[in-house]
Amino acid sequence: MIFRERYIAPIRAFYDSDLIKVITGIRRCGKSVILADIHKEIKERSGNVVSLDFEDAAVLATVPNAMKLLEYVDKNRPGKDQLCYVFLDEVQRVEDWAAACRTLRVRNCSVFISGSNSKLLSREFTKELSGRYVSFRVRPFVYRELLEYATQLGRSMNLTDYIIWGGFPKRVEYGDIESQKKYLNEINDTIVLNDIISRYKIRRTEIFTRLVNYVLVSNARIFSARSVADYMKTNSFKCTVTTIIKYLGYLEEAYVVQPVRLFSTKAKRELSYYYKMYNEDVSFNSIRAYNNRFDLTHNFENVVYNELVYMGYDVQVFNDGKHEIDFIANKGGKTFYIQAAYSVAEEKAYEREFGAFNRFDNSIQKIVISNDEIDYSTSTVRHIQFRNLVAMNEL
Repeated sequence: MIFRERYIAPIRAFYDSDLIKVITGIRRCGKSVILADIHKEIKERSGNVVSLDFEDAAVLATVPNAMKLLEYVDKNRPGKDQLCYVFLDEVQRVEDWAAACRTLRVRNCSVFISGSNSKLLSREFTKELSGRYVSFRVRPFVYRELLEYATQLGRSMNLTDYIIWGGFPKRVEYGDIESQKKYLNEINDTIVLNDIISRYKIRRTEIFTRLVNYVLVSNARIFSARSVADYMKTNSFKCTVTTIIKYLGYLEEAYVVQPVRLFSTKAKRELSYYYKMYNEDVSFNSIRAYNNRFDLTHNFENVVYNELVYMGYDVQVFNDGKHEIDFIANKGGKTFYIQAAYSVAEEKAYEREFGAFNRFDNSIQKIVISNDEIDYSTSTVRHIQFRNLVAMNEL
């Protein structure tokens, strides 16, 4: 597995902190690997380390609850008076895990935890750890990470593959598409059925499942809770706006979707839940595609969004009811207006994407990102090929 410095670097500053380090994110995005890499780094400078992986049934049987966990750490830490680094993977399986973590931090321990299911969702650890933590969100691979891992495995990958099947790390290990699809469907089912329906005790499962399918194939589109409710109604599923908002919140808490606010949103639109919704991984769209009619256009915009977030940009959408810009990206005091298009080779596509900036002056840099090999930059709009997106860091 590749070393993901982008995620590990911010955590290093907290290696010796008494705050509980929570590594969170969607299932199968690589949290356990990052935890293992941090463990390896710390082992190189200290032998005072205790590590437990609760996916191992034998470990969980030995350490099933908070009291057993505290006893185990106390017995196995090499130096009683020295700072002990404690690594707990899939910690949510331990009964009363949060109480154990809170206790360890006051017993001269630097605690690192990760977990996948709904008991370690953002709202859950916020409540249970009561501000005594710092969290770090991990996401599936962006394109450059996917290529690095594929090269490590001796496999070939291209951008089209990424735009369709996304960046869940382990799917790269499967040699054929059917196996990858099976793996991705299992992730989807586990998140929807185990992590959300079970966690929140959703009784109207058919309505929830229909809503999930609609939202995940509608990525990179602006819609409201009201429009979703109207869609459900036209398909004979009556559901209130309040319920829609609640269900969308569940998807966000499970890191399945990321709603992005409109930059020019009016108060009434905020109340109506107007957002552009992006999938955490575009495979959620593609596994729902009928007859291999993959949505390359919206998936491309989605992966551009994921890449911008990965690079540290704060991203919003501009829409004033008449004009729309895909992204307003801010970082380090710099602001960019960005259009994302799978291709601008056709004249209509070129005019649409470049023409979107016509009403804006040149005080803010304007960028079109596409999959084209030809550079279509003009005197006022910079064109960046997706494979060179990292060049934005140099602007």
